[in-house]
Amino acid sequence: MKSLYYRVILITLAVIFISSMLGFLASNIYYHMKLKPYNDEKLVSIAENMKSFIEFDPSGMEPYLRNAAALGYEIYVTDGQAESHFYGSSFRGQDLDKSDIKLVLDGSIYHGVAQYPNKPFITGFFENRLSNTVGVPVHASGKTFALFMRPDVLLQFGELRTFFALIGLLTIVISIVLFLVSTRYIVKPITRLTEATKRLAQGNYNLRLTTGRRDEIGQLAEHFMTMSRELERVDTARQQFVSNVSHEIQSPLTSIQGFAKVLSQVDLSQEERLQYASIVEAESRHLSMLSKQLLLLSSLEQGEEALNKKKFSLRSDVRQAVEMLQWQLEENNLLLKLSVPETISVHGDQVLLMQVWTNLLSNAVNHIPSGRSIEVYAEEMPSHIRVVISDSGEGIAPEHLPYLFDRFYRVDRARERDSGRTGLGLAIVKRVVQLHEGTIEVSSAPGAGTSFTVTLPKL
Repeated sequence: MKSLYYRVILITLAVIFISSMLGFLASNIYYHMKLKPYNDEKLVSIAENMKSFIEFDPSGMEPYLRNAAALGYEIYVTDGQAESHFYGSSFRGQDLDKSDIKLVLDGSIYHGVAQYPNKPFITGFFENRLSNTVGVPVHASGKTFALFMRPDVLLQFGELRTFFALIGLLTIVISIVLFLVSTRYIVKPITRLTEATKRLAQGNYNLRLTTGRRDEIGQLAEHFMTMSRELERVDTARQQFVSNVSHEIQSPLTSIQGFAKVLSQVDLSQEERLQYASIVEAESRHLSMLSKQLLLLSSLEQGEEALNKKKFSLRSDVRQAVEMLQWQLEENNLLLKLSVPETISVHGDQVLLMQVWTNLLSNAVNHIPSGRSIEVYAEEMPSHIRVVISDSGEGIAPEHLPYLFDRFYRVDRARERDSGRTGLGLAIVKRVVQLHEGTIEVSSAPGAGTSFTVTLPKL
């Protein structure tokens, strides 16, 4: 398989060749359509001047024609019989028809240049043939001659043609050499990108492509570096996720196995047996909740096609979430203030958004001390709906805020693990909000409580 470098070179050479051929054909067509009739008319005028001079001084016909040939013309003079003379360079093809000679001897003008047949790859201007001439009748010394003439291109334009040919050849050669160098400059970063792609496919994400270019290739290198960093982040997150899932599953499984083994002992008291059985049940519930939330996260990763959107009342949805947590509110002696107008409607997946309100309210209930308060506030803006769930708890330290929505992240790992919570709730909340093309933000400070602000676009 040819490399890109050689492909570019071959394409360039092909373009030069094809463009040269097309340029020649276009020029040749222009010559046949425009220049050939003009050239024929000009040559006829010159031949008429020769005729006038010869007829004015028939005795000087011979030296005059030799001088004219020396100035750059090819001339053929004939009486149609035995007498024929050539002056100047010889014609490449003596293909003049006898009928054309008779035509001129009878007093007509021969327009061989204008009537010369069109040929795609042959320019008539350089065709050194007798048929490609102009002819006029000449009367001298009591006889009638047919004078045929055309310019001697080699004599008139020989040096100039060589000069332009040399210019064209050097232009092509120098262009090819410069293009060889410039193509390597273009292809070299792509070669580096190819090598970097191979290393990336092997799992090496620590790549650095240094380029100061600001063209499309430079942008491609920058985008490649961005992709590499993102893949590295995703791979790290994947490994961390697998590690966290393994840990979350292994801990309850270890407890279940251990206590199941203890329960098999026959000398346990009824009280101990009930205690160990309750622990096994609690760990089983934790595993069940973990598996359900992992499945939910997996389904949410499918994107917007997983949503079942419809229009519903926000207030009734939030009230339903509050009712589900009513016993916890009363048990912890918590005050809840609900400020959600009945006029606000949301267009979205009601089941998934219920997960948002339930998770945020449940977090507030489980993290604030007894006797504190929770407030749910909503307002309708011109382009979106804003829902704020805030509490008057102890707040969260600033160093934890950037990681709250990461999977399995816990501010107090020991306390959260004992509560049976999985650490996936806020990750699910953020994904649900993103699928609804909304945003979620958190603000908190130690001793000042915590506020989660959910923004959803209006229908």
